[in-house]
Amino acid sequence: QVLLVQIAVPSRTDVPEYQKLRSMVHEIVGRINGQYGTLTYVPIFHLDTSLSFTELCALYAVTDVALVTSLRDGMNLVSYEYVACQSDNAGVLVLSEFAGAAQSLGAGALLVNPWNISDVAQAIYDALSISEEERRERHRQNYMHVQTHTAQHWADTFITELNDTHIEADLRMRHTPPPLDVQEVVRAYQSSKRRLVVLGYNATLTTSVEAPRWGRGRRQFEQVKALAKVNPRVMQSVCALCTDPANVVVIFSGSETSKLDEIFGHLPVWLAAENGVFFPLPFSLPRYPPPLSLSLCVPTAPMCVHIYMYIRTHIHTCIRTDVEFGRIQARDLLQHLWTGPISNAPVEIIQGGKSVEVRPVGVTKGLAMQRLVGLIAAEGGIEAAAFDMVLCIGHLLGRDENLFSLFE
Repeated sequence: QVLLVQIAVPSRTDVPEYQKLRSMVHEIVGRINGQYGTLTYVPIFHLDTSLSFTELCALYAVTDVALVTSLRDGMNLVSYEYVACQSDNAGVLVLSEFAGAAQSLGAGALLVNPWNISDVAQAIYDALSISEEERRERHRQNYMHVQTHTAQHWADTFITELNDTHIEADLRMRHTPPPLDVQEVVRAYQSSKRRLVVLGYNATLTTSVEAPRWGRGRRQFEQVKALAKVNPRVMQSVCALCTDPANVVVIFSGSETSKLDEIFGHLPVWLAAENGVFFPLPFSLPRYPPPLSLSLCVPTAPMCVHIYMYIRTHIHTCIRTDVEFGRIQARDLLQHLWTGPISNAPVEIIQGGKSVEVRPVGVTKGLAMQRLVGLIAAEGGIEAAAFDMVLCIGHLLGRDENLFSLFE
């Protein structure tokens, strides 16, 4: 027989909403116990009281399964306390994936979506019927984490990260380029005979507008995405640059080839899709394939993480996802990727403003630009790539700075 012990510590007892919730819970508990209970057994043991620290530790120690179903929780200390008290019993932790503790105790816990009742029910069944070997292995992983990641360890790590961030910010400020002299650019443009104009796409050619809100002040991804469009005035400028035979225009983007073709396919520009992995080339050249040394096969571990995140977000469609929920999921995705799956894979993680990208090692805008200049020379001869002016405009990540050093 299974007994559910629910310790409901009284909180805000003078608030009418809490009083109604308490009455509702009592009614549900009474109905279940009345239907399934006997003279010697009740399935739910519900207490509206707080326990002393000693009593709470004793309860943790004898419990076979701990059920934590937070809808949203910064960390959740109960899960840590339960693991710490289970050194002998090796109980199973069923933990909400929306609790912060899921990022650190997820390896040994059974993660559930608390909104999915059947998912929680199945997890309870699995926790009660799990083999002794697996139960102890799951507990060992979590117990090791709790023992090593103490409050002192957290404080030391936090201070170290804070110091590193300060140093990085200081270095970044030192390397901040001076403001662009527009008049100097105009003079250089007018006096040059062969120009290379390199433009970024996102946050450079697109217009960003505050998205409308829906529901309780939330924003949908569909609404945000719809606003990221090319500014019409900027498109006119790009068209004007393309009409000058002395100009070679290149547009870099992390977007897929189909999207760039749809927007710029009618212009004689060089397009570098997916940060330079693909070149949907203009003129008479066929599509230029990636270098043979570059594997486009997605490593198994990152793909498994992607599938896992997709499954746990299945209640939301991509175009109707709440923006705030998307941020939480993206942050959790980064945690899953950073803590092991790609440690030995030939890939690297790039965190953008509204994206998380896993790209093969060595795929940078600088390398892509080097390949592209070679293609320009191959098509039009050495003189076609003999630029006496290079203008790069874009919002580039630190690892793409080699795009500038290429022309120094």
